[in-house]
Amino acid sequence: MGQMGFFDLSNRYAGLDAKSDPLVKLDTVVPWEDFRVRLDAVWRRPSEARKSRAGRKPWDTVVMFKAIVLCALYNLSDEQFEYQLRDRLSFMRFLGLGLEDPAPDATTVWLYREQLVQAGVVEALFDAFDAYLKAQGWLAMGGQMIDASIVPVPKQRNTREQNAAIKAGETPEGWDDNPARARQKDTDARWTKKHGKAHYGYKNHVNVDRRHKLIRRYTVTDASVHDSQALDDVLDDDNTASDVWADSAYRSAEIEAKLEARGLKSRIHRKAHRNRPLTEREKQGNRTRSTVRARVEHVFGAQSNDMGGTLLRCIGIARATARIGLKNLAYNMRRVVQLDALAAARASG
Repeated sequence: MGQMGFFDLSNRYAGLDAKSDPLVKLDTVVPWEDFRVRLDAVWRRPSEARKSRAGRKPWDTVVMFKAIVLCALYNLSDEQFEYQLRDRLSFMRFLGLGLEDPAPDATTVWLYREQLVQAGVVEALFDAFDAYLKAQGWLAMGGQMIDASIVPVPKQRNTREQNAAIKAGETPEGWDDNPARARQKDTDARWTKKHGKAHYGYKNHVNVDRRHKLIRRYTVTDASVHDSQALDDVLDDDNTASDVWADSAYRSAEIEAKLEARGLKSRIHRKAHRNRPLTEREKQGNRTRSTVRARVEHVFGAQSNDMGGTLLRCIGIARATARIGLKNLAYNMRRVVQLDALAAARASG
């Protein structure tokens, strides 16, 4: 094996550019420095709070945020991220690191993300990027599409008695005697059934604008919460159109009245009732609504298929909320790169 020459790394990067490295475009489109003030408030202690200036200097806040976004963008565990960062030139370049530079390890990434969890600032970071998108002209337009997706976590092998205690808000018998084991138990996630199949985890409730397929609002619950119960938390008053699309799970007289009171027009699927099947006109109306509402499934499909899946590797709803929020933020960053490319193609055509 020959020794690496002076221009070899540049040639490697040129080869990545020839293959349209997506991280280069992401690095260009996202205003990373705009996040610095919020991140510094979480990750930088005031000078007077520091005991000494000795020791290793903390990582740059934007570098660590980009590392956390990479984890969300490709659904990497912290250990996988550490390996991929050491192995992939595209990851190193995205973080602004050279071959000779030290790289953040898995523990460091976990600690930085954990501080975001404890500070509860992920939603503020999401909102800040959404405000930037609107300032760039990517307004919420065409109406809003509401839906929820189950986000799985590793299944808990609990007994019926233990699950009953957890649902009652109690600690199962014997868990206090084994705190190490108890720490590995997710007592916030819940079971639910969909299409006859049981699922365990949380739900990502989203509002996606029809025009750009960007997530505008979101909220996170355990998987047992009915989709319609999170509607108030995800409705977006900033959308330029009044139409609201959702599947039949959201159809109720209460929700219809609520939408009307807010000046919103319901495009929610109608559902049949016992002894009252849908008429042909209602079925056709549902098919028409489906042509629009299906666009929200593209968002969940992108997160499941193009972004490495949605399985969470964390315990507790606080961490799950932060991870899902980061996943939604990473999706929007990825989506705006696509929107920029489409806009450039239309301009040149």
